[in-house]
Amino acid sequence: MGSTFFIVLAIVAIVVVAKGVVTVRQGFEYTVERFGRFTKTLTPGFHLIIPFVDSIGRRINMMEQVLDIPGQEIITRDNAMVGVDGVVFFQVLDSAKAAYEVSDLMNAIMNLTTTNLRTVMGSMDLDETLSQRDAINARLLTVVDKATHSWGVKVTRVEVKDIRPPQDIVNAMARQMKAEREKRAAILEAEGQRNSEILRAEGAKQSQILEAEGRREAAFRDAEARERAAEAEAKATELVSEAIAKGSAQAINYFVAQKYVEAMTAFADSRNSKVIFMPMEASALVGSLGGIGELVKAVASEGAPGAPQAATGLPRTRDQ
Repeated sequence: MGSTFFIVLAIVAIVVVAKGVVTVRQGFEYTVERFGRFTKTLTPGFHLIIPFVDSIGRRINMMEQVLDIPGQEIITRDNAMVGVDGVVFFQVLDSAKAAYEVSDLMNAIMNLTTTNLRTVMGSMDLDETLSQRDAINARLLTVVDKATHSWGVKVTRVEVKDIRPPQDIVNAMARQMKAEREKRAAILEAEGQRNSEILRAEGAKQSQILEAEGRREAAFRDAEARERAAEAEAKATELVSEAIAKGSAQAINYFVAQKYVEAMTAFADSRNSKVIFMPMEASALVGSLGGIGELVKAVASEGAPGAPQAATGLPRTRDQ
């Protein structure tokens, strides 16, 4: 009997010690209740509690957690029905509040986020809900984090995962996008044509200006050439007049014979006439050539020392 008593006593002692030893895993905190009332919080590690007096109340996950918000239908301000789902990231900062300030923490956060998602997106038009996700996320984060602060929870992020408009609205948006792109393409094409016409007009303008400047330069050059020719002709006439005034008739015969020969050369070079009828005396041409010869002799005799002076007057032809 004595040995049995000691065995029973040892077993009871072991059970009591086992009930008083608590090991908390990393990332968790346990609440301790004494006769049903919260007394303290156990952090990760080894702890001893009073058996049968103290007990473990709640095991709280202190790591950051992810909560999926199920898809739901929301009516926007412009009466468009859209399907929305999201996700919430949160972390428990105060295990006692998370255990005793709210009955079901996960369900409470999910319902709170769902209702506020309806409120936020219901106050926006469809185009705003599709283009302003960051604004929606920021508003949801502010509202949900403020509401869960009393539960010892920190909401770190709220994200809208997907927004699903009705198919007819999607088709209308696709047509609108196509029309907008076609409009921009037409505008760009019109601007390109306008720039092309402007450049073409500028080019024509510059061409006309250069052509006008070329004509002006050519006219100036032609006028200058005619002026030079007139000056040369005047100079030649002046020299001939001086020669005539000095009594040199050979000069007159020389110029007349030169023009005569040039006229005959022009007739001979004509491509349209091979036979020329000349109602004139051939002796006149011979006389002119004779006058040129006399002029050359006179010049040669004047240049030689001691040569006699040539007689003035027109040369005589064989017919005279």
